[in-house]
Amino acid sequence: MLQDRPHTTVVLAMSADGKIADFRRSPARFGSRVDKAHLEKQIAASDAVLFGAGTLSAYGTTLTVTEPTLVTHRAEGGKPLQPVHIVITRSANLNPEIHFFKQPVRRWLLTTTEGALSWKKRLQTLSSTLETRVQEQPPEFEQILVFETPTREIDISAVFKHLATLHITRLLVLGGGELVASLLELDLIDELWLTVCPLILGGNTAPTAVDGKGFLPDLTPKLQLLEVHTVEQEVFLHYRLQRSAD
Repeated sequence: MLQDRPHTTVVLAMSADGKIADFRRSPARFGSRVDKAHLEKQIAASDAVLFGAGTLSAYGTTLTVTEPTLVTHRAEGGKPLQPVHIVITRSANLNPEIHFFKQPVRRWLLTTTEGALSWKKRLQTLSSTLETRVQEQPPEFEQILVFETPTREIDISAVFKHLATLHITRLLVLGGGELVASLLELDLIDELWLTVCPLILGGNTAPTAVDGKGFLPDLTPKLQLLEVHTVEQEVFLHYRLQRSAD
């Protein structure tokens, strides 16, 4: 039986004060090798990975599955060696020359009509530049998905239903905080893995695991703690979203 939407898990590393990056929104590289291995394991278990344009802009790349055991397990399960990597952005104001577009992954763009047109114009401009270079491949998205609300925002609920029809049964969300907030507001998250790292970043403009407008106490999403384990100085927290039927 086809699921109505993918089972969705958020995986984030954050400082002890809940920041996922510093006030300059620099790439968050404060997680340990254990945390990176944990993240790669979660990516390997997913059918697709979803992240915002801000997250992509900060890193310029995405994390691929490289650990041989994980790659073999995906192959033996009849899955592609890498999950689909989906960028969600209203404007599609992406730099087509970042390394992400050279990585060996399937890339999808989730955007608006305006964003899709903007991206195509950007590619046309880049293509004329590439003509002066030697055999350089232009960046590409395998699919451009456009689902809009009446106010021309991305209709995330409709997107998730569509992903289910494409056999995306397990979706991993890697940030940022605005995206996570939107998904929580729409009740589209099932689990969270949060790694608490031993540092304090501070800053009233530094992004947190959940940004957005926030929730009032009687409407806040409730969590059930599934497991906790500590590796050296990091704490790994695994939560499940509680729903009224739980």
